[in-house]
Amino acid sequence: MNPDQRALKDGDLDTREEHLYRLLDRVKAGGDESALEALRMLVRGYADFHRSLYSRAMNHAEVFVDDSLAEPLLAALADTRYNCQAWAAMGCGVLRLRAAVPGLTALLERGDWMGQEQAVLALGRIGDASAVPELERTLWSEPEWLRERGAEALATIGGDEALAALWEAFEYRGYTRIGYVASALSKFAPDVLPRLLAAADDDDPDLRYWAAIALGSTGDESVVPTLERLMAQDKGRTEFDGWVSVAAKKALRTQRRIQAAIAGRSGGDGAQTGDDDDAA
Repeated sequence: MNPDQRALKDGDLDTREEHLYRLLDRVKAGGDESALEALRMLVRGYADFHRSLYSRAMNHAEVFVDDSLAEPLLAALADTRYNCQAWAAMGCGVLRLRAAVPGLTALLERGDWMGQEQAVLALGRIGDASAVPELERTLWSEPEWLRERGAEALATIGGDEALAALWEAFEYRGYTRIGYVASALSKFAPDVLPRLLAAADDDDPDLRYWAAIALGSTGDESVVPTLERLMAQDKGRTEFDGWVSVAAKKALRTQRRIQAAIAGRSGGDGAQTGDDDDAA
């Protein structure tokens, strides 16, 4: 055991935590091999270390986690006694570890909010379509942040099944404010554009409102005439007292920002900015 590894075991907890942060700083500064090995040893032998050290290390998983840690991460993900499953999920997400999908979906079903959040984030990063049914359930769940994370994960995974799940939540709204669904649907452009354009002509003002938000977030030039028409002519009002015309105006601003960012990147500068839910 090298001195860096020993320092994570010896002394009071505050001293060990301070050393942990020094190890992370050394890795970030230049990939210090001794520090890397100490951090990886902490993950491999997680049960022998204080939970505080493990959780603090895994908050920086992207700095040091590699494929050699797949098995201990899976073990920690299943270890309810050690109770650091949320942090193990972070590492599984960094590795995009498909073998973790069953453990992550099981974690998602528990009541622990942090575990649920990290499970959803990891499932999105892994991108395995087998997780879509579990993520679909989050769109009909409380609290709202869980629905938001689920929608983001489904958009990241993509595919017909994820699109169908999001479209159902869009069309048969279980909640009045679904900007997160509109934002997620925009990621399926251009394929989803015909559906969204049709929804912009629906009799339901709430559906037109969220269709406008989604259309603007696509950044597609073809949506501009529809948004301009809604802004100028649609007097519809939603059940939460939002105006379709106002949603269309904000969506046009979003569309223009996205187009400007694309043009900026083409010119060598700028970055895309999102405004997926101005009116939510």
